[in-house]
Amino acid sequence: MKTKQIYLRFLNLIHALEGEAHAPAMDLDAKKLLEVIAVRHEQEKPLTVTEAMALGTIASPATIHRKLDQLRELGMIDTVFEGKNRRTKYLVPTQASLDYFESIGKAMQAALA
Repeated sequence: MKTKQIYLRFLNLIHALEGEAHAPAMDLDAKKLLEVIAVRHEQEKPLTVTEAMALGTIASPATIHRKLDQLRELGMIDTVFEGKNRRTKYLVPTQASLDYFESIGKAMQAALA
């Protein structure tokens, strides 16, 4: 199968997943932000709220703030403190977002099959 066909098959599977009733209603900016949060968490370098607000490649600080609220309301991220430091909030993916990425990973596997 050609690379283009694999990618288009993957996109088709993703669109099918997003159309399901239990799929989180996120726009592209929210998805990008969630991906950055999840990648940083996976690298064991959790993203702080301040660092997230500085992600100008995704959106403006005001938009990022709204997207963080949206992701929290959807149950996709949570904020945690490390140790006794109560000034720095870290953004971490929830089980719901890990399940979401698991379904995306399965779609990727299916596209390659």
